[in-house]
Amino acid sequence: MKISGLFACFVLIAILILGLSIFGQKGSTETYTGTVISYGTGLNTRTTTSTFTLNIDSLTPDDQAQRFLGLLQEGGQNVLLRELSKENRGNFSVGARLGRRLNAIRENIEDGKKRIFIVFERWMEFGEIRGGYRSTDYPFGVIELYIDPRTEKGEGTYIAAAKIRWTQDKKSGQYQVEIENFATFPAKLVGVMLRGRR
Repeated sequence: MKISGLFACFVLIAILILGLSIFGQKGSTETYTGTVISYGTGLNTRTTTSTFTLNIDSLTPDDQAQRFLGLLQEGGQNVLLRELSKENRGNFSVGARLGRRLNAIRENIEDGKKRIFIVFERWMEFGEIRGGYRSTDYPFGVIELYIDPRTEKGEGTYIAAAKIRWTQDKKSGQYQVEIENFATFPAKLVGVMLRGRR
């Protein structure tokens, strides 16, 4: 499933390069909790729910975000992943699974809400890697949250296995970042709440 409409070229560049200037660097860790609603696919169409914890320690600086965008344009997602995997901006855990490091985090204001956009190297099972399955071509996890600054509550989406490409839109001719989800619909993040800062 392709999700290209969310990230038109100029909008994405504004978010990646300019978004952080609204907030500056974080001086403390923010912890969000909530529920993940995941939708099945193929033979297993069962919907599952689990809790999650998201810790944000720092945001990706403007110059680094611009560099990451350049790496995607010039070298593709494998080059981007290699560089992103060196970063540690926080962690994300679902249920009892060991948390994953967050590699890039950006924030901006959209329609009066704080938008938090996160990319990280996703969980991969040993059998998935050993078998060389097509899912290994989707190495990213992507989170997008919208938080109401008044209540510090919100909701969002979570793509558990994503491919990120720099492509040209056939209709407009403009280049854009395209995020493709593997096999199923993005999970929903509901009941999201800021639990505290430290």
